[in-house]
Amino acid sequence: MNLQYKKAEKNNLDEIYKLIQSAVLAMESLKIFQWDSVYPDTEVIKKDIENGELQIGEICNRIAVIYVINKYCDDEYNNGNWLFPNSEYRVIHRLCVHPDFQNKGIGTITMKHIENELLKEGVEAIRLDAFCKNPYALKLYKKLDYRTVGHANWRKGKFILMEKYLK
Repeated sequence: MNLQYKKAEKNNLDEIYKLIQSAVLAMESLKIFQWDSVYPDTEVIKKDIENGELQIGEICNRIAVIYVINKYCDDEYNNGNWLFPNSEYRVIHRLCVHPDFQNKGIGTITMKHIENELLKEGVEAIRLDAFCKNPYALKLYKKLDYRTVGHANWRKGKFILMEKYLK
């Protein structure tokens, strides 16, 4: 599978938002009510693009996956018993594989790509959160050795805080 990663641009916004809407419908069909029309909305995605933090992975000129990388932690991240509190870290937000590309290993390939890129930059750890009622996300992160360090509660319910040391 030939995935090409690059920073999202403003002209990608419509395709990215359609990807998110398709993912919301797919999750809802599986009784996973993690995202909706409130979050993530176009304003969140626009800000991610403007900040240069939203990455896309394309296959044959179609966006197959998106993700955001930054150092931003919501206040709920203070609930985490972080294993590497003094390490240089980044946070993954809004990882989403288009439903047309799901169950093909894109999530795993993308996570390994993220880890390799961050290692090159000298980042030592990755933090993220996963919806407790999304077994697919939880399985992915556990398979890749992310460790549970706490919980956060947001509008949609309980999220698992996770961390992985890269070095």
